[in-house]
Amino acid sequence: MAKKKIVIIGGGPAGLTAAYELLRDGGSADYDVTVLEATDQFGGISRTVHHDGNRMDIGGHRFFSKDKRIMDWWQQILPLQGAGAYDDKKLGRHVDVVEGGPDPDKTDEVMLKRHRLSRIFWHQHFFGYPISLSPDTLKAMGFGMTMRAGFSYLWSMVHKLPETNLENFYINRFGRVLYENFFEGYTEKLWGRHPSQISADWGAQRVKGLSILSVLKNAFAKLSPKKRDPEHVETSLIEEFWYPKLGPGQLWETVEKRDVQMGATVLTNARVTKILSADGHLTGVVYVDKKGAEHTLTADDVISSMPLKNLLEAFDASDNPAPKDMTAIAEGLPYRDFVTVGLLCKRLRIKNDDFEANPTLGNPPIVPDNWIYVQDPGYKVGRIQVFNNWSPYLVAKPDDTVWIGLEYFTDEGSDFWNMTDEQAKKLAINEMVRMRVIYSPDDVVDYHRERVQKAYPAYFDTYKDIDQLIEWLDSWGNLYCVGRNGQHRYNNMDHSMATAMEAVANIKSGKTSKKNVWAVNTEKSYSEEKDAPAKK
Repeated sequence: MAKKKIVIIGGGPAGLTAAYELLRDGGSADYDVTVLEATDQFGGISRTVHHDGNRMDIGGHRFFSKDKRIMDWWQQILPLQGAGAYDDKKLGRHVDVVEGGPDPDKTDEVMLKRHRLSRIFWHQHFFGYPISLSPDTLKAMGFGMTMRAGFSYLWSMVHKLPETNLENFYINRFGRVLYENFFEGYTEKLWGRHPSQISADWGAQRVKGLSILSVLKNAFAKLSPKKRDPEHVETSLIEEFWYPKLGPGQLWETVEKRDVQMGATVLTNARVTKILSADGHLTGVVYVDKKGAEHTLTADDVISSMPLKNLLEAFDASDNPAPKDMTAIAEGLPYRDFVTVGLLCKRLRIKNDDFEANPTLGNPPIVPDNWIYVQDPGYKVGRIQVFNNWSPYLVAKPDDTVWIGLEYFTDEGSDFWNMTDEQAKKLAINEMVRMRVIYSPDDVVDYHRERVQKAYPAYFDTYKDIDQLIEWLDSWGNLYCVGRNGQHRYNNMDHSMATAMEAVANIKSGKTSKKNVWAVNTEKSYSEEKDAPAKK
């Protein structure tokens, strides 16, 4: 019997996972798999950017999932460390290691275990993230605001607002005072829209299990000597995560090599321009290579992780264009782009006041944060990464320099997007000086800027009509839309992988319904229970 020809559009987590799942366990005997990646890098926004010996994680990626099959999958690709990482060893910091696992100082193919710490910067104060009612938080907020926040939260428990938008969603869970101080401005900075204009679906996906009650429950659980089961810890509250030694892109580069070894054809700089169809099924795709030459591939099934807007454009470029109303929905789906500015610094001005509990390298020791969320509306930067704390191997000289990444949310073509490198560098450094993250511009010894298109699918404009578009897409029996942009959902990496796994399961079983593919990360049970897909 002839092999089924599978064309996979996109070499990010969803696309590369789909190829792996199709070809593992001898799947090359049944499937002829071709992966088309529009760029020359793998991992999508989960890639790792190299710059003069230092590495940047685009967006920051914690490797943690409540789906056990995903955790097992990652560990198959990169085994967990069997000895402490460079900073663990130097600081004498305890880390649970796997007996017989690789030593990260001796090999690159290893997954590290890292402590998670994120804080919020607001009005020159640092707060724990997510917002908690710790003594430090209450002190920074002051007695008056603490009382107002408490009564506001009690009021929100009794007087629930209709969750017709993201603003009401937040108020119902945190009260109006905390919403106005910690969520409203940051959300508008992130999306470029007021929360009242954004669908509550975004909150339902990203923070559905997080509220004051869950924060309090988590805080009290810390006091219990009984070890907590990860199944009952909200994803936003986890305190340890896995991380590839050389950043998330390392994992996807490794997966791509495994895919090729198992028989996949992987083409880079291959931009899909046409989706070919006949008699209610897709028949193939047309892609353009680096030199501008067109190539046609026939396909029995197509797995697409390309943005829905671009997918409909590819339909419209063929002899069987999409209906105009479907094209209008796809063209109106909004995205938020962002820019990461990397600053290599001699030192940071922020002090590590809790060095004994959170020892870190550096002279003086740097703060232990992975992320610092900038909730203060007085700054354009949205979030700061401290790459040294994700992995010391991301930094060429982790003892002597601090490599930070500043994330700016913007739109492609905006004034900020179109800044020159020098203009962006000057703005970024000035903000870090004003925030007292660094002392002066002289502390910065190197710089790199990375623009990221379509980083965040947004939940406004024609998003309200996306169910109509999904129904039309599913009418093509052999088309599977997967991944963050492939479904226009703000999925985490593990959710994107799960959509690919569900799609492959359908192809292998002959299942025609796509509901299981679209259901990933839409139901509360998926977020809060391990192995939830198996229970559906």
